[in-house]
Amino acid sequence: MLWKEDGEMKSGDFVYIEYTAKVSDSGEIFDTTKEDVAKKEGIFNERIKYGPLPIIIDAGFTIAGLNDAIKEMNVGEKKKVSIPPEKAFGERNEELVRLIPEARFKEQGVDVIPGSYVMVNNLRGKIISVEGGRVKVDFNHPLAGKTLEYDVEIVRKIEDKEEKVKAIVNYFTGLEDVGVKIGEKEVEIEAKAEIEGRVKAAIASQIIKWIEGIETVKFVDVFKKSK
Repeated sequence: MLWKEDGEMKSGDFVYIEYTAKVSDSGEIFDTTKEDVAKKEGIFNERIKYGPLPIIIDAGFTIAGLNDAIKEMNVGEKKKVSIPPEKAFGERNEELVRLIPEARFKEQGVDVIPGSYVMVNNLRGKIISVEGGRVKVDFNHPLAGKTLEYDVEIVRKIEDKEEKVKAIVNYFTGLEDVGVKIGEKEVEIEAKAEIEGRVKAAIASQIIKWIEGIETVKFVDVFKKSK
């Protein structure tokens, strides 16, 4: 086992991780931070920025089982982790499989195609079947009831306050080109792209909670004259 100077991870530590995740019983890879793996497995998404992912331990940035495993690891360590449903996306709940009148979807101009996903009352569900004017929709998480396997590595720990702020912004927005100014008890963030209000609130909440000494978060919007 690899050891770092201050031992294993603890709650509130900021780290960058790399991982590849698969469903245990089928071996299907459904998520990864590695671009080459994503392309090989046919799950590559050009809108995703691949590479080490910043997380805060115990902040809910990962599923519970992965978070618990990372807490027992050290920087540079690689580990294969088996995560049961209750520590991943939960057990399946048959009450979340519902029959909805097909007319309701037609009124909204939604095509009901088995295998496709729909939004109903802010819940995302998968259409299982369409029969007799009724649509069977499964609102369980696609990975509910599944045991998962993660190959995870802690790449490095983040110590610098400015980098911690950038890591939180990156986690919620994917943005890397961010200006950060750290004051005595406040931080000022200038992003090169627009950030929605609810996302700003989430970023500010995490910064204040997990970065010691920060009590105020300011976002600066910059508008420049077109050339």
